Amino acid sequence: MATVEEHTTGAPCWIELFAADPDLVLPFYGELFGWQAEPPREEFGGYINVSTADGRRLAGCMKNDGSAGAPDGWSIYLRTENAEQLAEDAVSNGGAVMVPAMEVMDLGSMVVVADAGQAAIGAWQPGTHRGYEAHGEPGAPVWFELHTRDYDASVAFYRDVFGWNTTHVEGDTPDFRYTTLGTADDSLAGIMDATAFLPEGVPAHWSIYFQVDDADAALAKVTELGGSVVMAVEDTPYGRLATATDPGGNTFKLMQPT
Repeated sequence: MATVEEHTTGAPCWIELFAADPDLVLPFYGELFGWQAEPPREEFGGYINVSTADGRRLAGCMKNDGSAGAPDGWSIYLRTENAEQLAEDAVSNGGAVMVPAMEVMDLGSMVVVADAGQAAIGAWQPGTHRGYEAHGEPGAPVWFELHTRDYDASVAFYRDVFGWNTTHVEGDTPDFRYTTLGTADDSLAGIMDATAFLPEGVPAHWSIYFQVDDADAALAKVTELGGSVVMAVEDTPYGRLATATDPGGNTFKLMQPT
C-alpha cells in the first residue's frame, strides 16, 4: 500500500472524530478497519492520532467534553496554504468563521469555517504534520461528499476559497446535480445538490466514505460491533455503498469500489 506523501491545495488532507467517549468508538473502528490508536497526546489536550495497521497516520480523535458546544461527529479538513487568509476569504464569499485560525505548535495551522451553504469544513495549513498518509485502500477514506441545499453557491465557494480550479460537472439534471474536484480517477471529492432529499432540520454537511473489500460483510460487522445501519448496501454506478453509525452514533459511509 502506497503512502500518501503530499496533498494538493484544496484537497481533503485530514479527518477527525469528535467523540464523547473515545474509549467506546475507537475500538469499534479498530475492529472494523484495523486501525491502531496511539496514546493520547496530553500536550494537545488529549488528542489521539489513529494509524493504519502498518503505521501510516490516518485520522485524529478528540474527546468532546461538552465545553465547545458542538455535537459529536466526523469532520474533514482541506489543505490550505494560509489558514488566516482562508478565513478572510470564507467570509468574503458568503461563509463564516466557526473556529478562528490558530497555530498548533509546529504541526501546522487550522481554521474551521461554514461554507456558503452553512456546512462546516476545516482547513489545514501543514507544518510538520502533512495530513493523512493512506487513501483509497481498504480501511482508509476513499471519497468525501458535501450534501447542500445551496448547490451553486457552494460550488462557487469551494472554487473561490479553496482553489477548486479543476472541477467536473458529473450531472446537471433536476434529479442529479453533482460537481467533483478533479475528473475520473483523479477526482477527490464531490458536491451534491441535496435540496430534494435532505430532511428538514438536517443541516448541509460533509460525509466520509471508507473503502472496504465487501460492503455487505462490513455492514454486518458494524452491527456485531455495536453500530447501526442507516442505509443498507445498494449498488450504484460508483460502487456498493452503505451508511452506518458507530456505537457513539457518529455517521460514516462505506464504499466497495466497482
